[in-house]
Amino acid sequence: MKKILSLIIIILPWFIKRRLYNWIFKYKLHPSSKIGLSWIFVDNLSLASGSKIGHLNVVKGLNKLKLDEFSTIGNLNWISAFPLSLKSGHFQHQDDERMPDLILGEHTAITNRHLIDCTNRIEIKRFSTFAGFRSTILTHSIDLKTCRQSSSPVIIEEYCFIGTGCILLGGTTLPPRSILAAGSTINKKMDISCSLYGGTPAKFIKSLENEDLQYFKRSTGFVI
Repeated sequence: MKKILSLIIIILPWFIKRRLYNWIFKYKLHPSSKIGLSWIFVDNLSLASGSKIGHLNVVKGLNKLKLDEFSTIGNLNWISAFPLSLKSGHFQHQDDERMPDLILGEHTAITNRHLIDCTNRIEIKRFSTFAGFRSTILTHSIDLKTCRQSSSPVIIEEYCFIGTGCILLGGTTLPPRSILAAGSTINKKMDISCSLYGGTPAKFIKSLENEDLQYFKRSTGFVI
């Protein structure tokens, strides 16, 4: 029944939609937040002041979707997860540690037309941008050694920039104030902050410490 209601709610005006989400689904949506014509069906949803989800997104299967102040999800993104409630044998060995969450820090942005798998936790911290389009985050895959499905979190630290057409695999961490070049594939934890990474698989290219990049200094997430 809730799934049908969530589909009906999509077309309603925001001031009605927000009240129904808060009342029926027990979501926590700030009056200044907004959801466009998107299907949102998650266990827990929290939108802080000024946060926004655009049009034609599908967000389903997540345990938690949280957007901090002025964070945004653009248009035409597919964000999904293998739900905790679905008992089919997959990921049972990770029941005590797997959390299918998407957490966006303040002034963080996911732009348009991305594919994001939240089977394990994804955290994109403050002032980071998941930019361009056609990028993928994939937190689960088949573990060839154990011959079973497995998953790992993905962490993007603060003030990072992800270029267009990138692939981020489970276990990835991008350190603070780092750039992942367009078309790169990253599959492990990187540990040198303020750096440019790129390639397939991605590797350290150069330090950005001596470059005066205003992106790393901005006080608002929106870039004009």
